[in-house]
Amino acid sequence: MARCTIMLPDNLAKKLDTLGDKTDVIVEKALEAGGKVILEKARGNLRAVIGKGIKSKSRSTGELISSLGLSPVKIDHNGVQNVKIGFNEPRRRQSAAKGKRSYSKSTNAMVANVLEYGRHGQPPKPFMKPTRSASRKPCIDAMQSVIDSEVSRL
Repeated sequence: MARCTIMLPDNLAKKLDTLGDKTDVIVEKALEAGGKVILEKARGNLRAVIGKGIKSKSRSTGELISSLGLSPVKIDHNGVQNVKIGFNEPRRRQSAAKGKRSYSKSTNAMVANVLEYGRHGQPPKPFMKPTRSASRKPCIDAMQSVIDSEVSRL
């Protein structure tokens, strides 16, 4: 059986060891940075499509835009770290009687789905699909810059 020994410089060995210990923290920061880029693009696209192409005045309350958010970094069942962009629930509505707040039967995700894909008599106004294609490169760049800056600190 052959045997090989590789001697690394001490500073490189220390950096690689430190990088191994801090990988989870660096990945978490990179995912948050990339998620923020996509979130801002999604909010901008959502603002652009709400109330667009309708005959009457828009009755938008801004709740759908404000409910769009970024989840914390979580590990899925396959051990992969990820963040998700989605809508907070439940959807609130202002009751006409005594200013009480109650919960609506429709959810923010359902309203966003109807907006994205349309329904009978309502044409689709996609905002998530254009977000995905337009923010891919800026997201990767943001994550790469975070990783580079964190690795250079080691």
